[in-house]
Amino acid sequence: MKFRPCIDIHNGQVKQIVGGSLSDKNNYAKENFVSCYDGAFYGELYRTSGLDGGHIILLNPVGTKEYEADCQQAFSALGAFDGGLQLGGGINADNAGRFIDKGASHVIVTSYVFKDGAINFDNLDKLVKSVGKERLVLDLSCRQRDGEYYIVTDRWQKFTDVVMNSDTMKMLSSYCAEFLIHAVDVEGKASGIEEKLAKTLGENYIIPTTYAGGISSFDDLKKLKELGKSKLDFTVGSALDIFGGSMNFDEVAKFK
Repeated sequence: MKFRPCIDIHNGQVKQIVGGSLSDKNNYAKENFVSCYDGAFYGELYRTSGLDGGHIILLNPVGTKEYEADCQQAFSALGAFDGGLQLGGGINADNAGRFIDKGASHVIVTSYVFKDGAINFDNLDKLVKSVGKERLVLDLSCRQRDGEYYIVTDRWQKFTDVVMNSDTMKMLSSYCAEFLIHAVDVEGKASGIEEKLAKTLGENYIIPTTYAGGISSFDDLKKLKELGKSKLDFTVGSALDIFGGSMNFDEVAKFK
């Protein structure tokens, strides 16, 4: 169990947002924190703190000027921590190599793989051929509906028909190096973890898996450690003092 730091970028700025608030209309998101620092600042901070394996998430749609602004921030972070950060947001088989070439250790993918409500195995195979299984992270971020967690896509706005369970994790683990799972209903709210989801991830752990969403205190980290059987890595965003929260960055970095 280790801390995986994050750099979330929206409209060309490093931010912390409420995950479920993202909308393509007017590039809106409810903001918890907007940093006065650029991506390079955080890349350097994570590098000097020895925190590899963190992730950069680009939150605007591909093809917009805002997405390109996000990319420029991301490239500055990757330049500061070459090979130390993963990157996701708008990744497909055609552009994945661009981000690897810029210094990303892995690319993180959701929407390209989960198309029209289902798993698109043709696209998944293309990704594996493009960058290799060892550089691919599948983002299985999910929201609860009718008592089940369903994988969501398109900046967490659209539900798929794919349930986040042991069968899904087992099947997809053969295509990638890691899983990243945002508990979207609590993402950015610092309101506590999704205990049911954490328990599912801990009980069905196969490959390195990072949980993100709702962590607001060290009690939450202890609960995640218990439910995840000390296996799950974790991300803390809005609750960190470097993003305007109360949890001390250095203490979180030491938590195991």
